[in-house]
Amino acid sequence: MQTFANWEDVPIFDSEAAETAFWSENRPDLRLMDAAVAGGTETSESVTISLRIDPRMLARIKRLARMRFLNYQSMIKQWLSERMEEELRER
Repeated sequence: MQTFANWEDVPIFDSEAAETAFWSENRPDLRLMDAAVAGGTETSESVTISLRIDPRMLARIKRLARMRFLNYQSMIKQWLSERMEEELRER
């Protein structure tokens, strides 16, 4: 199992199989996880919002986050960021 210390080391996956293969062989460094949970400087620059999500969907999101050793809210923010970048590249 390999450990990575920067989120930039996580590639953008072209398939679910590629993502599964990556996460089965890699995991984030514990210091990286501590920073994600603590929030670091991002907390002071963040805005709190409310978002209604189907409970079953939230349970699946939380399960995926646990499998990746992530906080589920951090993972959602990462997904939104990746999708936003993808949308902006397409324009």
